[in-house]
Amino acid sequence: MIFYEEILRAFQKQKVKYVLVGGIAVNLLGSMRSTADLDILVEMSDDNLKKIVNIMKKYGYRVKQPVDPMKIADKKTREDLIKNKNMKAFNFYKEKELKEVDIIIESPVSFKEAWKKPVRIKIGDLILPVISINKLIKMKEKTGRTIDHLDIEELKKIKKLKRNL
Repeated sequence: MIFYEEILRAFQKQKVKYVLVGGIAVNLLGSMRSTADLDILVEMSDDNLKKIVNIMKKYGYRVKQPVDPMKIADKKTREDLIKNKNMKAFNFYKEKELKEVDIIIESPVSFKEAWKKPVRIKIGDLILPVISINKLIKMKEKTGRTIDHLDIEELKKIKKLKRNL
């Protein structure tokens, strides 16, 4: 069993349009990095977001923001949260299991761009769409966080190793 398997299985079953980004993507691309949350870049259509919210609720996840999570599935409300509340990610959490899922709202790499050529990683019968190394580096370059600078160094090493195979 992999971390967040129940969510990823439900995403696959419901045909949710998403790409894994963040620390788990770094791990799946070949680095050994400790992470506890699941970061996803998603198609921001109302229908896709409704699927995600329903899946998260079904598995006992709640939101940190003081808002009905289904409101992110409404384009007008979502745009207001982004514009007026400066929302960068929408966070779901499962307190007793210390699990968190972040839906990335604002990114230097759009979902459309990430979806063009994701790395498809098969784990058992799951096929996980993972952002490409180049696009993940682009995302991480904009954060300014120390951990992201370390991830970039590791991703560049992995990229070089793959070229030399």
